Amino acid sequence: MTQTPSLKTLQTKIGGMDCGNCAKTVAAGLQKLPGLTEVNVVFATESLRLNYDPQQVTEKAIFDRIQTLGYTIEQPSAAVSSKEDCCSGEHHHEHHHQHSTVQKAQKTNPTNWEFWLRNRRGQSVILAGIGLILGLLTQHLALTIWISRAFYGIGIIVAGFPIARAGLMELRLRRADMNLLMTISVIGAVALGDWFEAALVVFLFSLGTTLQTFTFSRTRHAIASLMDITPPTATVKRDNNDEVTVRVEEIQIGEILTIRPGQRVALDGIVVSGNSAIDQSPITGESIPEDKETGDRVFAGTLNQTGFLEVKVTHTANDTTVAKIVHLVESAQSSRAPTQQWVDKFAEIYTPIVIVSAIALTLIPPLIFGQPFSVWCYRALVMLVIACPCALVISTPVSIVSAIGAATSQGVLFKGGNGLENAGKIKSLAFDKTGTLTEGKPVVQKVYDLGELSASTVLLIAASLEQKSEHPLAKAIITKAKEAGIELETPENFTAYPGKGIAANFANNLYLVGNRRLFADQNIELSQSAVSLLDDIEKLGQTPVLVGSSRGLLGVIALADGLRLEAAEALHLLKQMGLNNLVMLTGDRTFVAQQIAQQLNLSEYKAELLPENKLQQIQELRKFGAVGMVGDGINDAPALAAADISFAVGGIDIALETADVVLVGSDLRKLAYAVDLSRRTVAVIQQNVIFSLVTKALFLLLGTFGFVGLAIAVVADTGTSLIVTANGMRLFRSKLN
Repeated sequence: MTQTPSLKTLQTKIGGMDCGNCAKTVAAGLQKLPGLTEVNVVFATESLRLNYDPQQVTEKAIFDRIQTLGYTIEQPSAAVSSKEDCCSGEHHHEHHHQHSTVQKAQKTNPTNWEFWLRNRRGQSVILAGIGLILGLLTQHLALTIWISRAFYGIGIIVAGFPIARAGLMELRLRRADMNLLMTISVIGAVALGDWFEAALVVFLFSLGTTLQTFTFSRTRHAIASLMDITPPTATVKRDNNDEVTVRVEEIQIGEILTIRPGQRVALDGIVVSGNSAIDQSPITGESIPEDKETGDRVFAGTLNQTGFLEVKVTHTANDTTVAKIVHLVESAQSSRAPTQQWVDKFAEIYTPIVIVSAIALTLIPPLIFGQPFSVWCYRALVMLVIACPCALVISTPVSIVSAIGAATSQGVLFKGGNGLENAGKIKSLAFDKTGTLTEGKPVVQKVYDLGELSASTVLLIAASLEQKSEHPLAKAIITKAKEAGIELETPENFTAYPGKGIAANFANNLYLVGNRRLFADQNIELSQSAVSLLDDIEKLGQTPVLVGSSRGLLGVIALADGLRLEAAEALHLLKQMGLNNLVMLTGDRTFVAQQIAQQLNLSEYKAELLPENKLQQIQELRKFGAVGMVGDGINDAPALAAADISFAVGGIDIALETADVVLVGSDLRKLAYAVDLSRRTVAVIQQNVIFSLVTKALFLLLGTFGFVGLAIAVVADTGTSLIVTANGMRLFRSKLN
């Protein structure tokens, strides 16, 4: 039995693509080669990814085909990976895909002049402009007609060659696009002797496409510059704890980084020594630095401001949060929004219809009605120029890319154009409780004294005894004491009672801190009023920690999962936007859910739900329209998958893999920003599509009946493209309020 050869994956950057149709041309041309599968060409990121059978086609043959199609290979992948090697499991394959996709930006963001002088399209536009001006000048001076035509010809050839090549390539692939329409128009204008208009057509069309390329280039570099915030080298402790500086690619998980004030964190990790304030704005979008101490997580690319830190590496260079964010943005740009899919299908049908209509307009009036052939041929050329669907095709992707770029800079990561469009359509939004609306860790709610000691003394005793404990309740009590400015004492004769509590000598007295079982085991009787207090605390969904001595109970510390500080404000912002159907779904007890709902002014909540129950609730909410689900991306997987759009907060490693939208930094207020940005993006797309269609229809009528000429037609086409591009780019300035 013959073994099927393993497929290899090729990834590269393609240069020379001016619009979405160019990406289609490359994909269609490559698909004609044998042995290729999953060909994915993305104009927004200038990227190509495909799988190929090395026994049927070589990598060189693929590159040759791309160059034959008229495009260049800007950044070939250094390694081609075997699917057989990386696909031992679905998760592993995705992990490999993530690593191979993310590459550090090799170019800096170009200035305007650098782009026009170094870019091939920019150079051709400049030369075509010079030829056009010199042709006009010699024509105005009434010199020999051939001199002006020579200058016009230079402009036509220089700027028109890439257009004609792309158009002819489309024809070879049995496709028709705007390049073919423009090529026919220019050839027709020259044949009719309208050299000036032919030169003007190619100049303005090239100018328009080059400006679009420049616009996308700026956006690409703005996003790719995320990778530049991570330093190329880092200081690592090796061999007898000596500090050595090495490239980040050489650092392995588990090694210890040393990070001094003013240095950027090179890799994701956990602080093992030191404390400092870290500026996390490149990752989370938060402008206020966050204090970090032992046990806290730090991200690559963030800036250490005040102290010295030692950080244990948890992710390699290709697997950092920054790398995942860049990969996520690339994936988002390659994912087509519903509107973009509709526009693409429309353009595929529309373009052949336009060509057939132009032929009919050229032939029917002269042959049937005896009209002058030159007049109707000219009008057909005008119609071809006006009918170019350039503005329509560019209207959606420029808006999507701009919005994704803006959202990324604010710490809101959309996984695709689909999510970006759908976020603004939701009618109901469901929230998980633990880790989403709450911190997911206990917080001291109240300290009760029973009259013998003050509340602060009760807290002092508990925190002093709990200093050596790693239990979450103990950490919460110690945090509360530090916030209150209480100076802790060192207990003596410490004794731990697993599952019950602790005991130690403190100020010449034996104190106990723990639960009811600890006091029962020590034969310390609780009064009826103390038992009633404990019952009341538990009914509020809080956990009581008892503080006492051999004489009896001295006080109680009530703890509960604390609300996120921004949770109430986030829900208020959503309600202000008209999103009033907000529901909390939790597996916690009913009285706990009730307390949280009251604190957040949530009118609807469902408690004691298993994962399948949450799924049912999502399906019930769908009766009111599109449903969104907000969770931590781990325990809420069924509900997140069932929702029309899912938002993940916290647990970024898991969230990056599962949700439609990730809120980096877990700030719930970004939900309102995501919904608002979605609504504005959809509005801009609709504006662009309607403006493009109305403008086309108007000028088609005017051109068909001879009211506008070829020059006006190309100005209208280019102008429309630039207007929709500028309108879409407005979204790039969207900020989080």
